[in-house]
Amino acid sequence: MEKITSFTIDHIKLQPGVYVSRKDKAGTETVTTFDLRMTSPNEEPVMNTAEVHTIEHLGATFLRNHPAYKEKVLYFGPMGCRTGFYLLLTGDYTSRDIVPLITEMYEFIRDYQGEIPGASPRDCGNYLDMNPGMARFLAGKYLDNVLYHIQEDRLVYPE
Repeated sequence: MEKITSFTIDHIKLQPGVYVSRKDKAGTETVTTFDLRMTSPNEEPVMNTAEVHTIEHLGATFLRNHPAYKEKVLYFGPMGCRTGFYLLLTGDYTSRDIVPLITEMYEFIRDYQGEIPGASPRDCGNYLDMNPGMARFLAGKYLDNVLYHIQEDRLVYPE
């Protein structure tokens, strides 16, 4: 059996960044999958489920309400390894193309105050597993350490 694309990336060299994971065709549309890597795999502690869950709720809410991207968002959600998130957009994009969108989203998460959207027993299957404070901290760390001064080596997967 062939390895899937995400298992062919050298996770020893991989650092936090914004990467194009793959591009697929769905009919005539290109679907671009982004790897929003927030922690250094196998070096840093992974994110706990509560903060991942909070980032997922806030990020998905932000993206699906974004005036320019809401119609292009197919999916935003966590990686199973808890080192980042996947974002799937309709369209043919580069990593550099979406840095402003991702920066805006993480600023939204970092600055968010109030009830977490969808965090109720009616709306979510695990609504109590939330950690807004840690989600804000991790969003700020990603902004400061990666997004605000992103370099080319954090936009293209390592060889």
